[in-house]
Parts: sequence; C-alpha cells; structure tokens
Amino acid sequence: MNYTNFKILNINFTYILDYMTTLFPTAFVETLYMILVPTLIASIIGFIIAIILVITKDDGLKPNKTVYNTLGLIVNIFRSFPFIILIVAISSFTRLVVGTSIGNTAALVPITVGTAPFIARLIESSLNEVDRGLIEAAKSFGATNVQIIFKVMVKESVPSIVLGVTLTIISVLGYTAIAGAVGAGGLGNVAIVYGYQQFDKNVMFFTVIALVILVQIIQNLGDFLYKKLK
Repeated sequence: MNYTNFKILNINFTYILDYMTTLFPTAFVETLYMILVPTLIASIIGFIIAIILVITKDDGLKPNKTVYNTLGLIVNIFRSFPFIILIVAISSFTRLVVGTSIGNTAALVPITVGTAPFIARLIESSLNEVDRGLIEAAKSFGATNVQIIFKVMVKESVPSIVLGVTLTIISVLGYTAIAGAVGAGGLGNVAIVYGYQQFDKNVMFFTVIALVILVQIIQNLGDFLYKKLK
C-alpha cells in the first residue's frame, strides 16, 4: 500500500482510498454472504418452530404440552449460549456439515444455529399477538387449522414479523463481526487483523463507519417495509 503523509485530522486519506478499493469490497461481500444465507435458513427454521409452539400451547389449535415444553426448552437452551461460546461448542458439528470450522462458509453454521431460536421466539410473539376474535371468527366460518394459521395468523402478523426479521439481521451483523475475530472473513476480520492487531486507527474508523451505515440501511429498509405492509 502507498502510505503518504497527506493527513487531515490525523486520517490518512490515501491509505483509506487504498483500503476502500482492496480490502473493503471483498470484506463487504463476505459480510453480506454471512448475513443473508444464515438469516434465510434461520428464518425458515424459526418460522417452523414458531408455528409448532403457537399451535401446541395450552390455548393453541392443537394443544400438546409435551411438544410445547420440549421444543421450548430446546429453543431456550440454544438462546442461552453467548455466540462466541456457541462457535466453539458446535465446532465439531460445523466440521461435519461443511468440512471445516474456519472461514466464511463455516461461520454460516453457528450463525444459523444461534439465530434460529432467536427468530423463532420473535415470530412466536408476533403470532401470539393476533386478535383471538379473528381466530374464533375463522373457526366459526369452518376454516381449517392450516387456513387459520396461514390466512389469519401469519397474514395478520406479517408487519410485526418484518420488524422481527429486521432486528434479527442487525443481530446477525454483530455475529459476523464476532465470527471474523475467530477465523471467518468479513468486516469483523478486517477490523481485527488490519485495524486492532496492527494498531491502525484508519481501518478501525472506516470499518466502524461502514457497519453503522449498513445497520442504518437495514433498519430503514425494515421500517419502510413495515409501513407498506401495515
């Protein structure tokens, strides 16, 4: 890299330009990869778990205390793990699934495992907020349980679910930064390797700025979709 002495406010702009054209694009794509893929998989898993929890609760469509308590316990167990510990705890499972426990693809496994229970509870909460009167009205018109779930409960919960997914994506962004500190790529890895370990405040500063901007974009997009769907 071409280090020059042209600095304003003690920031090396030539170095930053070099960083923006070399390290940043790859790290940014890796971060998006580690956000989008686990969020999609975790959302599918979480949605299925949430549906089961909602229909098997005491006043659900198909009450089943054993299923509800067992699944709820499993969800709570995985939610209790700090993410950095979860990465280590399931490293063997990660190697079994993707063949390695280091790298961007390996990070997908613990991120998905850590995110699915979180989003399951968010979706469950959204579904539980649906007015019971709507459900009873659907029953009175002869709607099946499947119709009640998807045409009443899920349909009414979509705006709230969108906000939950938005919150989840921002949390997953934080997970990618942690994963970057233990061998995955992305902006977290750049901040640790090229910023913290090399005492380079320029890289740290602009990586933080990039993360803040990314969070703002995600949150604004989520808010926009919520208003459109409500």
